[in-house]
Amino acid sequence: MDTIASLFSFITTPVSWVIVQFHKLYGALFGDDTGWAWGLSIVSLVVLIRICLIPLFVKQIKSTRNMQVLQPKMKAIQERYKNDKQRQSEEMMKLYKETGTNPLSSCLPILAQSPFFFALYHVLSAIASGKTIGVIDQPLLDSARQAHIFGAPLAAKFMDSEEKVQALGASLTDVRVVTAIMIVMMSASQFFTQRQLMTKNVDLTVKTPYMQQQKMLMYIFPVIFAVMGINFPVGVLVYWLTTNVWTMGQQMYVINQNPTPGSKAQDQYLNRLLKSVTAHGEVRGRTRRNTVKRIVAKGPDRNDIERKFITGLGKLGLAAQEDGTVEKSETAVLEAEGGAAAKRQQPKRQTKAKRHSAATGSAAAKSGSTDAEPKTSLEKQDASQDDKPKPAGKPAASGSSRQAKSGQQRKGPQRPKHPSKK
Repeated sequence: MDTIASLFSFITTPVSWVIVQFHKLYGALFGDDTGWAWGLSIVSLVVLIRICLIPLFVKQIKSTRNMQVLQPKMKAIQERYKNDKQRQSEEMMKLYKETGTNPLSSCLPILAQSPFFFALYHVLSAIASGKTIGVIDQPLLDSARQAHIFGAPLAAKFMDSEEKVQALGASLTDVRVVTAIMIVMMSASQFFTQRQLMTKNVDLTVKTPYMQQQKMLMYIFPVIFAVMGINFPVGVLVYWLTTNVWTMGQQMYVINQNPTPGSKAQDQYLNRLLKSVTAHGEVRGRTRRNTVKRIVAKGPDRNDIERKFITGLGKLGLAAQEDGTVEKSETAVLEAEGGAAAKRQQPKRQTKAKRHSAATGSAAAKSGSTDAEPKTSLEKQDASQDDKPKPAGKPAASGSSRQAKSGQQRKGPQRPKHPSKK
């Protein structure tokens, strides 16, 4: 870790200067040698860095959502060109270019924050070793070494020896208890942040390997932070815990105000918006109007959650407009009621056993009707022939003799001749 931190030594001077400026402010309030002054200086450094990284965070959100939307298309490209890796890469790059998506944008905040993290680690390691660094001179170094957060020095680590901890004016038990609590909090905040993203702000209609990867990271990242945390100084743990809490709060705000389409968070957001419209009769706030505007612009491409929202407005007698406002409309009420009535009139789907019994019954009824029809027609034909009067003076066997003369043979078994007629 020390070797990696030394690679970012060029930024240690700016980082140490920012810490010293905040220390002057908090030192006047809490005292120069207190842990509050130095601890709050580190927290303020985190807040300042994260405020500067907000534009990158916005790009990260857009890139993550675009990647979620593109997952089905990416999977289709991989299956189509699975034997041609070069063509597969070309089609992927073409897809990224057409949609304006950059896969690396999701990593930009972490990459941009890494130099400050390692620079702070380098500064705290120098303080632990009793060396001046950057703008931290000897008086500031002595003040920082005396600063303790809940009994643990800023430069102490969980794995430090008892002699090293005693040299910093603390006990090994206090250091390990404080660092263990901070490591658990750091890992828990990381897990909750990732879990919040996976359970609330993911389009549930898209099932791709990307989602499985994110789910794995939800469990892997906290373990990585826990293992690495035992080698972090207390000051670095303060830095990392603060940035995790900031990320968690920032993401919670984004999920509540601008959720991913098709996600559980969008359903909750539109339900709150519908209640607000019901109470006030209008869409309040520019952000909410922009949301309604985007839903109206989608037209038939709306997802089920957005269609439910439009139907809910129709039941209130309101229709969403292109500018994001709502207006009273009787047509919207009729459409909403007609859609609900059509939905109610749809027959219930029968079970497989009922469908089979119905099919068997109809087949039996059909076969019975076909057997009965010819029998009835024959009975009628025989009855009609019996009703006809027979001509007088003609033998009944004349028909058979005519058939014999014409060479026709009667079908079926013939009656044997009487011996006297041979």
